[in-house]
Amino acid sequence: MLRYQELHFPPFRTEVFVRSPRISSLRSHPMSEVTLTAATGRLTGTPASRRARLENSIPGVVYGAGKPSVPISVLRSDLRRAMTTDAGSNALVFLAVDGEAADQVLVREIQRHPVRRDVTHIDFMRIDPTKPVELEVPIILVGEAKQVTVNGGMTEQRLNKLKVRVRPDAIPNSIEVDISAMQLDRSLLVKDLVLPEGSVCLSKPQQAVVTAELTRAAVVAKPADDAAADADAAAATTE
Repeated sequence: MLRYQELHFPPFRTEVFVRSPRISSLRSHPMSEVTLTAATGRLTGTPASRRARLENSIPGVVYGAGKPSVPISVLRSDLRRAMTTDAGSNALVFLAVDGEAADQVLVREIQRHPVRRDVTHIDFMRIDPTKPVELEVPIILVGEAKQVTVNGGMTEQRLNKLKVRVRPDAIPNSIEVDISAMQLDRSLLVKDLVLPEGSVCLSKPQQAVVTAELTRAAVVAKPADDAAADADAAAATTE
């Protein structure tokens, strides 16, 4: 029987800021660490994988760190618990195969059924805890851009994930972007973000994270409003 339990480590906390605090502030959350057990000995191929899924097991593979690739299987319920922490699919997993010492791994690929969307196969990549890894961290917008909405605008998130290179023990679960101070016709770009020491942003610097623009209705109404204002001004001049 495969077992799952959460590991409790001292929390890693880090603060992330943007260069212009009037636009936004960022905060990252420490990544969750979980343990998961797996079994080898499964047959490979489509029929064998289908039988494993019918038995509530998810076929997968673990590779990397100079070790050979190993076909494995994990219980669906255990995998679901491991992937539903705050870190989601970016959870740092301690994977124990056949009772051996656990390797630190990250999920590298999840295959899903095209209709039911349940997991059909999973790839784990072993990592060296002393070397940085590259992965995408979710971006979450927080706050309300009141100065944008009262002027007929709206904010739009253009980038949902930030690609970073970071130490395994410092991977954030997510990055929160506070948009409460945003102004109309302003944008927050990737280059505006300042990550914690030791973290490197790999996303394109000029890529917009969030923009604040007039809504389509406000754009359509603006010429009429301008014309009315001009007419009022002209009438006031002739009086």
